[in-house]
Amino acid sequence: MSEKTDSGALFNELLKTMRKLRAPNGCKWDREQTHESLIKCLQEEAGEVIEAIKNKDDDNLQEELGDLLLQAVFHAAIAEEEGRFNIGEVIDGLNQKLIRRHPHVFGEAKAATPEEALQQWKAIKQKEKELKNLKKSNKQGEN
Repeated sequence: MSEKTDSGALFNELLKTMRKLRAPNGCKWDREQTHESLIKCLQEEAGEVIEAIKNKDDDNLQEELGDLLLQAVFHAAIAEEEGRFNIGEVIDGLNQKLIRRHPHVFGEAKAATPEEALQQWKAIKQKEKELKNLKKSNKQGEN
């Protein structure tokens, strides 16, 4: 494993690189991409991660995880340019979700087995989905 593992600094460099690629005098191909145009790339990269895992190929897995991360950063950059959300919100949302869905680690709940932890995850996810749908239908009713 490399000694160059200051993840925060490296991630910030990646974000700067993406901003430069999407800037007016950046890469023409990168600048013209949309969420929709990147779907095929996202599918391909996810498939390549799966293949690397199946092949137990750590060198390729590292590379393919980078390509998959690129997709997340790319989509977040597009959304930020459109004023919808940014990568910080994506990261914060993920972190908050992990904390909420692991009450046996971050709260008072108990999960003695992996199966119990998974059941908690699924139950919490279902409640969150129901709440999200309720909020969505209430919002549509206001319009």
